[in-house]
Amino acid sequence: MDIQEQRALQLLNEVERDAEVTQRSLAKTLDVALGLTNLYLKRLARKGYIKITAIPRHRIKYLLTPPGMAEKTRLTYLYMQYSLSYYRDMRNRLKAIFTELAGAGAKRVVIYGTGELAELAYLTLREMDLTLVGFVEGKEGRTFLSYPIWPVEALPKWECDAVLIADLDGVAKIRARITQAGIPKSKIFSL
Repeated sequence: MDIQEQRALQLLNEVERDAEVTQRSLAKTLDVALGLTNLYLKRLARKGYIKITAIPRHRIKYLLTPPGMAEKTRLTYLYMQYSLSYYRDMRNRLKAIFTELAGAGAKRVVIYGTGELAELAYLTLREMDLTLVGFVEGKEGRTFLSYPIWPVEALPKWECDAVLIADLDGVAKIRARITQAGIPKSKIFSL
């Protein structure tokens, strides 16, 4: 599923949820410029997936058409296939990393991150002969999967064999931050 199809699905979902949604709020949801949102909406209307009507006070209402509902169903199916494929790929990559760590004698692992990828890493780690030491990220005081979240600066105080960066954004900065905290590069892994 490409980015265009993902955005079309998001727009169709938002239009179905709220027919009087504004282009400005749609642009914010899609995280794109207002003009690009306008182009996407016009494209959906041209294809017959939505109907654009004017309502009083210079407002616009978007209606999902029957072909639009069929397209939304098709795109949802594609998105589910893509998501499951992505999940399987990440799961296999995590298993490979943890197998490599276990093979090298590692026992205790720290996970950096608190998103879906960190949750998947945690679930995969639990299937292996490895122990989770804890989660680190930004600030302490929160919890994730019932574990307290610690700042990166707490890492040197822990006994751990590896730190897995369970985040795909800004990996180089995260790696540098973990290294600055005193963890050797050889103990830091990412996807």
